[in-house]
Amino acid sequence: MESIGNEAARHPASQTEGEFTHFDAQGNARMVDVSGKAASCRRALAMGRIRVSEEVFRAIEGRKVRKGDVLTVAQVAGIMGCKRTAELIPMCHLLNLSNARLWFEPDAARRCITAFCEVKTEGQTGVEMEALTGVSTALLTIYDMCKAIDKRMTLEEIRLVEKQGGKSGDFFFDGDRR
Repeated sequence: MESIGNEAARHPASQTEGEFTHFDAQGNARMVDVSGKAASCRRALAMGRIRVSEEVFRAIEGRKVRKGDVLTVAQVAGIMGCKRTAELIPMCHLLNLSNARLWFEPDAARRCITAFCEVKTEGQTGVEMEALTGVSTALLTIYDMCKAIDKRMTLEEIRLVEKQGGKSGDFFFDGDRR
């Protein structure tokens, strides 16, 4: 069985859409060189959901969690996550974000909270990873703050919803294609 690095080494010069770009000709991990790319407006929107028990949902909604206002803390944590993405994900570029915002849509009937994170920059590479990290960090913060009440929470459907800008063009999630 060949490693991913060896496969990438066979096609070093002609990277096309869908091929691995984080390997050099020898199969070594590398950061993608974006120095030759023109800066453009980049925007990404990600979402994810946490499903909780009725008791946890009521505690969050009523601001009765001992650790504090769960959604406010999770919102700040999510924005911080966007800003720290390059420290967490290998090969991510350190980006100067022009905006990061995170908001929630609680759904009492389904006992879940959906988090949305939108990130923007003017740069040479996209902000998809920053938006996904923001959503993930926010949801993990909700879990951490509420685990004393019930540990059976689940994180679900974390995904890129849309992306704008860059060489690959715009992307809009239109369903699961697995």
